Amino acid sequence: MTIPAPDVQTHLSPLLTDLYQLTMLHGYWIGGMHLQSAVFDVSYRRNPFEGGYAVWAGLETVLDYVLGLRFDAASLAYLDGLKLFGPDFLAALAGWRFTGSMTSFPEGSVVFPHEPLLSVTAPLWEAQLIETALLNTLNFQTLIASKAARCASVIGQAGEGGTLIEFGTRRAQGPDGALGAARAAYIGGAAATSNVLAGQRYGLPVVGTHAHAWVESFEGELSAFRAYAALYPDATTLLLDTYDTLSSGLPNALTVAGELRAQGHELRAVRLDSGDLAYLSRRVRSALDAAGFAGVKIMASNDLSEEVIQSVIREGGRLDVYAVGTQLVTGGGPGGGALGGVYKLAELAGTPRMKLTGDPAKTSLPGAKRVWRGVDADGQSAWDVIGLAANLQPPQPGERVSDPSNPLRSSRLPGGLAWHDPRQTVIEHGQRIQPPEPLPALQARARAELSRLPEGTLRLLNPHAYRVSLSAELQASRDRLIRSLQGGDSEAG
Repeated sequence: MTIPAPDVQTHLSPLLTDLYQLTMLHGYWIGGMHLQSAVFDVSYRRNPFEGGYAVWAGLETVLDYVLGLRFDAASLAYLDGLKLFGPDFLAALAGWRFTGSMTSFPEGSVVFPHEPLLSVTAPLWEAQLIETALLNTLNFQTLIASKAARCASVIGQAGEGGTLIEFGTRRAQGPDGALGAARAAYIGGAAATSNVLAGQRYGLPVVGTHAHAWVESFEGELSAFRAYAALYPDATTLLLDTYDTLSSGLPNALTVAGELRAQGHELRAVRLDSGDLAYLSRRVRSALDAAGFAGVKIMASNDLSEEVIQSVIREGGRLDVYAVGTQLVTGGGPGGGALGGVYKLAELAGTPRMKLTGDPAKTSLPGAKRVWRGVDADGQSAWDVIGLAANLQPPQPGERVSDPSNPLRSSRLPGGLAWHDPRQTVIEHGQRIQPPEPLPALQARARAELSRLPEGTLRLLNPHAYRVSLSAELQASRDRLIRSLQGGDSEAG
C-alpha cells in the first residue's frame, strides 16, 4: 500500500514573493499600519478555456506553505544585502508568523467568476506577504484541475468507461510545475500519473509503458516486445508505432499476447502515439477482439486535448485510456495558458476597501463577504449569490440581485432553492482547524459537484453561463463606496 507523504511545497521560503510585497511590508511597518486587521479575497474574472466553470485546486498546498512560512537566517541575510530594509525591520521579520484566519471553498469544489474563493483575515503585513505564493499556487493548480475535468467530462460522456491519465512531466514548466500539475490533474479527474515523484509525494497511482527508444535498442520490434513482456508479464503495455502501427506493431503485439497467455499471463494494453487515432484504434480493436484478446486495452497519447478526445470519440474511436500530456500540464488551449486570479484588499480596520478602475469589469467587491449556493429540488446547483459576511440570513425568493460585472443587469431570485454557504474556515488564529483531506476525497468532490451543474455547463463550446449575482446589500455597499471614491474621499479606498 502506498503511503502518501505530507502535501508540502518544494520551497517554503518567504522569498518566493515579488519584491514589492516586501517593500510594502516595510512601509506598513514604518507607518505603524502592519498590525491593522485586513481582509483580502482571491477571485478570478473569466472561466478558463472559455468554459462554464473552474475546479478549485491548490488549497492544501497553500495551507502548508502559509503555516510553515518563516524568515530564516539565510533569507534575512539576503534581504539585508539588498540595502532596502533597516535592521529593526529585518529583526521584526525574524518573528513573522501567520496568525490570521482563512475561509475557502473546499478543494475540489466547482467555482465561478467573481466569487471570493478564499478570504484571508489577518494583520495587514501577514495578509500582504502571502499574496504572490497564494496566487502562484492556486492559479496554476486550478487551471490544471479545470483542464483535467474538461478532459474527464468528455471521456465520461462517451459512456464507455474510458480513463484519463496525466502524461506530461517532460513538457511541464519545470519540476515544480510537473508536480503541481500531477496533483491538480488528479483532483480534476485523472486516474493516475506517469510522474514517479508525484506518486511518491502525493500517493498517486503511477503508470507507464516504454518509449520508442526501447524498441530501437533491439535488433527487431518483436524481440523488444518479448524482452519487455518477460520483465513485466502481468503489467505490459506495448507501443505499436515505432515502425508501422498496423503492419508491424500490431502483429508483433498479437504474437507476444499469445505467448504471454500460453505462460499464464495476459497482455495489459497497447499504446498508439501517432496517426489517425480514431481509425487506428478501430483497426487495432477489431484485430485484438478477433484474436481473442478483448480484454487488452488501447491507450493513446499524441498531444491529446479535450477537443481531440471529443473528435476521436465522435469518429468512432475505440480508446480505453487517454494519456494527456502537454495540453494538460501546461493548461494549453483557447482561454488557457494562465488563470487570471487576483488578490484584492476588501476591508482594512473594519472599513470596506475596493479597487475602482476605468474598466468596470475589474472593479473589486468591497467588504467581508460570504457566498450562498442555491440548490434546486433535484439537488442541482442553480445559483450563487455573493453577500455581506455580517448577514447570516440566506437569500430570499423574489430578492433582487445584480450581475457582478454589470450592475444595471439585475434579476429576482426564484423560489424553491435551498441555500447553503459552500465555504468553510480552514485556518483560525494561525491554526488549522480541520485535518487534510486525502486526494481521492478531493477528486470525488469535484466529480460530484460537476454532476450537479445545470445542463449545458459542461459543454466545451458556448457553455451555459452559471448564475452568479451580488446581493442587494453588497451592491448598495459597492455603489456607496464608488460614489465616495469618485467624490475624492481618499479615506474610502
